[in-house]
Amino acid sequence: MVIQSLNGIEYKLGKPYDMSFINKYGEVFRVFERRSGNICFGTEKAGKRYFLKFAGAEVANPDGKITVEMAIATLKATVTKYKDLKHPLLINQIDAQEVGGGFLTVFDWFDGESYGYPQTEMCKRFLALPVKEKQRVFEGIMEYHAHVAECGYVAVDFNDQNTLYNFDSGDFAICDIDFYVKGSYINDGNIPGACLLMSPEEDEERVGEVVDEISNVYAMGGLAFIYFAVNYIFSAENDKSRNKWTLSNALYDVAIRAISESRHGRQQSIRSLIAEWKAADRV
Repeated sequence: MVIQSLNGIEYKLGKPYDMSFINKYGEVFRVFERRSGNICFGTEKAGKRYFLKFAGAEVANPDGKITVEMAIATLKATVTKYKDLKHPLLINQIDAQEVGGGFLTVFDWFDGESYGYPQTEMCKRFLALPVKEKQRVFEGIMEYHAHVAECGYVAVDFNDQNTLYNFDSGDFAICDIDFYVKGSYINDGNIPGACLLMSPEEDEERVGEVVDEISNVYAMGGLAFIYFAVNYIFSAENDKSRNKWTLSNALYDVAIRAISESRHGRQQSIRSLIAEWKAADRV
């Protein structure tokens, strides 16, 4: 492992790498070291901020399953996804290019924080927000994933870290759709994701099963329990019982159906889930 710096901001890499091309986008004010084979930077130029994601350097503490070549190929594939899945809630990709011996994507900066587990303090801060505010965010995430389905995509590797939230303004955005897939996805035994949001058909032992919009209904249901069940994400029991639920019984019934072990027991589309959720919220 080596320690390098840009504009006095230090970051770790597995091996030395010339990252000077980042300076084209201004001064670095923040670095995000990632395990997915990428390294990311926040930069500022002429009063405008950008988020840069680069694949090509060997990152520190790499995921052994992801080679540099795989990271580059995955990042290149995101360009089409950000075009196809463009939405007011999705961070805006403004440029993508081969540079510095790898591949770089550039986004407008969104001034918010990832609040998913294991960012424990941010997670606790978000979960302490008023219920109606968390409900607004949750419903926005469902709406975005209904859009994903209507564009013919499946959300693979959606997790509670894929949303950014501004604790001052209440603005939020979806980020990191790198592994979303056009059409359905066949479980190859190596699907990335957060276990609390992964449907039974995404289990590593269920190779060959289809992962699709109904699987994403499960993810939305799992997210509801993270947001609205007391201590759900911080307890080893992951208690889904009604007495831990902080919303109405009608909304509990909708959420518990969404995480049915049986695909047939769930709502059969995210739009159906949204419709049931809204109807239950009026009860």
